[in-house]
Amino acid sequence: MTDVKAGVEYKINIGDNFFWLDKKKFNLLQSILETGSITHAAKAINVSYRTALNYIDKIENNLNIKIVSTKKGGKGGGGGTSLTDEGFSILKECKKINAIMELHNDVNELEVIVKDIDESKGIMNIQIKDNIIKAPLNKNYRIGDKLLILISYDNIFIMLKAQTSSIRNILKGKIVEIKLKGEIIRVKIDIGGVFVYSDITISAEKELDLNIGKEVYIAFKAMSVATLKL
Repeated sequence: MTDVKAGVEYKINIGDNFFWLDKKKFNLLQSILETGSITHAAKAINVSYRTALNYIDKIENNLNIKIVSTKKGGKGGGGGTSLTDEGFSILKECKKINAIMELHNDVNELEVIVKDIDESKGIMNIQIKDNIIKAPLNKNYRIGDKLLILISYDNIFIMLKAQTSSIRNILKGKIVEIKLKGEIIRVKIDIGGVFVYSDITISAEKELDLNIGKEVYIAFKAMSVATLKL
């Protein structure tokens, strides 16, 4: 079973409806997928059968969809429970979010707003304070949507001069903190009232001659920006 941290909740959006899916309910859906039985799934997550049904009812009522499908067996049996396409999609989305968080423990988390969508280029422009960031297009988002973007520390590069690029975001900032973290240097940069972190090698820090207060440019590829809808 996929390990989901306690306290983690996933906001599931279906049309104008949403539901906060916590660890118990996530594990119930995962167990139904694995066992094909609500009874067995309830035992796996240590809740009663009635509680499991209540979990399912809450999700379905809030989102106005069916997430499980139950088939009764005849004389020879053959019944069982499975996730509907919508239920499986919810589980897959939660796994994707969890994987992103697991892979990027050291990650910049920034709240942004979708400013513009360019379907021809497959990108969307998202705004944070006075800065515009390019990110991969998600057709489920609309202009004005609030997002949380995730950018790993080691995906952010530091430069002394701006370099024009169609695939990279280039933002001007000022160094406010430099710390040694094991074998790497962690640099905190102020980009117009928003703070981001970059992990670079010790040799790169020396080559760039970085110090507190120095103006630099940060760069990161549009494809390194992961987005979650708030």
